[in-house]
Amino acid sequence: MTQWYYVDAEQQRHGPVDAGAMGELFRNGTLSRASLVWREGMQQWTALVNVAPELRLDMTPPPPAPEAPDAPPVIEVKEERPLTGRAVFTASEPTYTAPAPIVRAAQTDSPYAAPQADIGAYGYATPVRAGHVVYAGFWKRVAASLIDVFAIGIPLSILLVILGELFGWESSFSNIESSQPFNALETLVSYPLTAAIYAWFHSSAGLMATPGKLAIGIKVVRTDGEKISFLRGFGRYFAYILSTLLLFVGLVMAAFTARKQGLHDFMCDTLVVDKWAFTSQPERQRDELGGVATAVLVIGGLLTVGALILLLVAFGTLLSMAR
Repeated sequence: MTQWYYVDAEQQRHGPVDAGAMGELFRNGTLSRASLVWREGMQQWTALVNVAPELRLDMTPPPPAPEAPDAPPVIEVKEERPLTGRAVFTASEPTYTAPAPIVRAAQTDSPYAAPQADIGAYGYATPVRAGHVVYAGFWKRVAASLIDVFAIGIPLSILLVILGELFGWESSFSNIESSQPFNALETLVSYPLTAAIYAWFHSSAGLMATPGKLAIGIKVVRTDGEKISFLRGFGRYFAYILSTLLLFVGLVMAAFTARKQGLHDFMCDTLVVDKWAFTSQPERQRDELGGVATAVLVIGGLLTVGALILLLVAFGTLLSMAR
């Protein structure tokens, strides 16, 4: 059975409902000929009158009501008074009415509303929770993480080298031979700094995603679709580390849970979803992996295989030298 969605007079979206319910809504006045409706398979929202044949609705306009006879004009007679005293100087002065204040229409979730900028309020659109949500699968998240290794990891490593030179600690990135396996100062700086960078990307109103997630077309939100806060994003990074330390089980959970959540998502009440999820255009979401994610995974797989081959060759060379 075809399921329909509609926008009422308050510009609130409702649904799904069947065709019979749509007809009843039109007959009781909830919907008009111009009300916007949509069903799966349609490219965009359209007026109800355009799909009336499909819904079997009779939209023949009623005959016009008979016009009432024109009432005779009312002539207002003003009593003329002589102008004396102050009236001589004020009789011809015009009166001024203060202009009506300009009231901005409140931003709604309507898919046909014009874009508006709310300066000083929210920098992001209010989440629309009525539509279908596409959750980011395990391989999309892997591809995004691979991109972030280069987009965030390499610049961060360079920054740590610079900080190590400035403050005099021996960074493991700048001097691999002489650096200690564990550098307390470097660890004290690198982990909170990395967490702050990830938290800024995830909590930013215009992004809600790291560079890798932006490239793949996914974002991080609360389970109700709201933007996460900086502190929640900061804690989520350390929860991600915990998911990694548990033999990657916390990360692999995203492949088997109902809403594709890893352990760190459960801990922080977050979701990783398509970038069009919780918006007024949920039909633009895509379940498939996508070209960018596929290319990144192929390149990452080739690099991994190449690294394994090099390790095997190096191990074989060491064995031959030992003989």
